Amino acid sequence: MARQTRTLCAAALGLMGAATLAFGHGDVSPQAVDTAGLPKTGDEWLIENPYRADKVGDEVWLTAIEIGASGYNQNCARCHGLEVVSGGLAPDLRFLEAEEYGDEWYVERFRTGYTQNGTTKMPAFGELLGQDAAWAIRTYIETRPDGDAMEEYAGELKGLRDTLAGYASDQSGADPDALKARLNEIAGSIETLSGAPVADSVAFRAAKLIDGTPERYRAAAETLTIGLSAAQ
Repeated sequence: MARQTRTLCAAALGLMGAATLAFGHGDVSPQAVDTAGLPKTGDEWLIENPYRADKVGDEVWLTAIEIGASGYNQNCARCHGLEVVSGGLAPDLRFLEAEEYGDEWYVERFRTGYTQNGTTKMPAFGELLGQDAAWAIRTYIETRPDGDAMEEYAGELKGLRDTLAGYASDQSGADPDALKARLNEIAGSIETLSGAPVADSVAFRAAKLIDGTPERYRAAAETLTIGLSAAQ
């Protein structure tokens, strides 16, 4: 049953790729991605994401997400959508499974690109961007949160944003541990569409920032503001 589901997923992604007609990637010049801070993956292409937290730890995983976000926004967002939310003309990569089967599909397309009837719909990024950038982008993609789940908490997150913004100027009565705990609870309720165990949601990011200092309260509030605006 699982294999059948994967096959259907791949077929759906393939059909969506075929739909990228006049709106292909062909005229996009790939932009280099700075992968400093990531372990080198070597010359031989892997078939499974090496930057998942269970392989490299949370610190490297978070770095991969950050670098992957930059690489994705420079090279992929035009067709696959901001925050990987496709408008329907290119595959919605959030649904690509965060396991070896999905990794194989992803890395093959990343390396070789996609051509239809002699027209390049997606350039071959492999030699141009390299393997480290490829897997960083993959890490970012697979950790995108379920947008519907985010909407359920939008009102509460706005309230927490306002509370954090207030504590940035006046810490009277502030309870950073309680704020972190609630944000982590919300983050734990927001799943990915890829099956990855942790979603890089704004609640998750904001919780990581809070340490009881005015600067971090402000940064957490800004993170929530930006994330909530992007979700609208």
